[in-house]
Amino acid sequence: MPRQISSADEFKKLIPSASFLKVVRMDDKVKLKLRTRKILYTYIASKDEAEALIKDSKLEVDEY
Repeated sequence: MPRQISSADEFKKLIPSASFLKVVRMDDKVKLKLRTRKILYTYIASKDEAEALIKDSKLEVDEY
């Protein structure tokens, strides 16, 4: 069962332990799915905030 993250700071803390990042673009929001060894974390952000988080991560990014 995925867990939803409520802040960008929490998301940034989980990036080093993640294996990949999925990006799902919706009309006015972007859903970021961060896969760690045990848990899938989701974070819903605005388009600008999501772009900044994607650039900060050095992970393999899958866009949907």
